[in-house]
Amino acid sequence: MKKRILGNGLEVSAIGLGCMSLSGAYGAALSMEDAGRMLRGAYDRGVTFFDTAEMYGPFLGEKQVGEAFKGMRDKVVIATKFGFKIEEGNPNGQGFDSRPSHIREVCEASLRRLQTDHIDLFYQHRPDPEVPVEEVAGTVRDLIAEGKVGHFGMSEVDVATIRRAHAVCLVTALQSEYSLWTRDVEAEILPLLKELGIGFVPFSPLGRGFLTGQVTPETIPEGDWRTNMARFKGEAFDRNRALVAALEAVAARKGCSTGQLAIAWVLAQGEDFVPIPGTRKLERLEENIAAAELELSAADLAEIDAAFPKGAVVGGRYFE
Repeated sequence: MKKRILGNGLEVSAIGLGCMSLSGAYGAALSMEDAGRMLRGAYDRGVTFFDTAEMYGPFLGEKQVGEAFKGMRDKVVIATKFGFKIEEGNPNGQGFDSRPSHIREVCEASLRRLQTDHIDLFYQHRPDPEVPVEEVAGTVRDLIAEGKVGHFGMSEVDVATIRRAHAVCLVTALQSEYSLWTRDVEAEILPLLKELGIGFVPFSPLGRGFLTGQVTPETIPEGDWRTNMARFKGEAFDRNRALVAALEAVAARKGCSTGQLAIAWVLAQGEDFVPIPGTRKLERLEENIAAAELELSAADLAEIDAAFPKGAVVGGRYFE
């Protein structure tokens, strides 16, 4: 697969693999064996960039990645994240914790679960309103100096926070949701990333599967958190599905799937954009990564924007 450079020199495959779904976000978690087959299958097909977090599972996602790449650590780029308070018996909704001491604790625990001596890209998963970002960035800067971390990343933060953090420790990548149906970052965030030379790692480039045209309320499995998302329910679903139908017509003319068109659109937005679509099936992964070879002309991009206008999606990003 083609490679891209994030920020100050982190080389990754043009499309990475978001690993959240392997550990149970969309239905039951995969076994270690099945997750390993999926992860190594992705590597065999050219993916070198794998995105996980202590929150995924929690902890299971890192264990899956660590076990899958044991003995071949130097061949892959692993990103993981800190920033949540994960309490025993209460894996969700427990609040934030980016205190320097906690960042170090998470780093050591993540290294053990990943079975490695370094984390290539260490993200602050979400900002902590109780901890100045300068302290966060300074702690990661020290971990980089110690060789435990390669690069500093941030996720879902605003312009001012990025500037403050970058002044202390160079931010290599920002991870935020971005796709044809979620374009909030275009107004202020993306111009700032270009100004500062920070790479962009869009998660959910397929709109949590919606942009493939294969997701319906009936196909979402029990326990899948999308059942509570406004965009997937009732009239909102019907109106959003009409947008995807228009996109399907463009994809048919290009001779590709709607999902491939959606990923190729993200890739076309910037040379340092590296989307990380998630999947649990190798056939879907093969479809996703083929988007890296799909060339879109200016006319193609204009046609996509006409079919799927900015701001046309009904419903918020998360829950009602």
